[in-house]
Amino acid sequence: MKYIALPGMIILLFLFQNSFAQQKDTIPAVTTFRFKTVVIDAGHGGKDAGARGSHSFEKNVTLSIALKLKAALDTAITDVNAILTRTDDTFIPLNQRSAIANQNHGNLFISIHCNSSPEGTAARAHKQKGVLMLVYGFHRLKEQEEAVRENASIFQEKDYKQNYESYDESDPSNLIVLNAYIQKYRKQSIRFGDLLDDEFTGVDGRESNGVKEQGVLVLAHSAMPAVLIETGFINNPEEEEYLNSDEGQHEIVMTIIRALRNYRKAIGA
Repeated sequence: MKYIALPGMIILLFLFQNSFAQQKDTIPAVTTFRFKTVVIDAGHGGKDAGARGSHSFEKNVTLSIALKLKAALDTAITDVNAILTRTDDTFIPLNQRSAIANQNHGNLFISIHCNSSPEGTAARAHKQKGVLMLVYGFHRLKEQEEAVRENASIFQEKDYKQNYESYDESDPSNLIVLNAYIQKYRKQSIRFGDLLDDEFTGVDGRESNGVKEQGVLVLAHSAMPAVLIETGFINNPEEEEYLNSDEGQHEIVMTIIRALRNYRKAIGA
């Protein structure tokens, strides 16, 4: 059986059109977006050495790459202001790193790190290697290796209980608070991570572990698109040499710059 209710349909259509017209009146005018600030975070530092290789520490490698990246950005992309969260071997609390980014109204947060695996530093065949890009995951799984390793920096801080009182992943309301203000940047973070992955693999020929979501705290607190780059496995002797070399660091820096240029084009900035 067919029921035809034409007058009702006309009324519903009128109400829908009227509601849509009212919504259009409340939509703010589109403003011109300016991409002008990149925050570069050299992971670890000071008393927090990070991962260890056979002859080097993550904190020193990340600082060297970060300094080179800022210098290259200042020369190659002059309309972008590059800000460093640290410029020397100083321990900067995780919440202060993201605060630096937020206070400077960053448009993109890039955290530089080195990866490590449980294999130790001895040379052996088939050791883990390659880059990895991390973006903040909304649905964090328990006991994720990268998140645990990076968030372990919390406990180096004197007042970590007060600073991270709300960082309780067992409390759903706290998780919502941590994530709410960066939800709209999720797609941009993944996009930049994918562009980095394309450059590392397609141009440099590096192996990659892809773009993954992790509950890394420094990303969660950065109110902007944010990506943590694991530049290689420092406990792999081959990659440790690469990560400490001027050639390797220069290649990593130029890869980030190419990806950044592509990212700006992609978002129309």
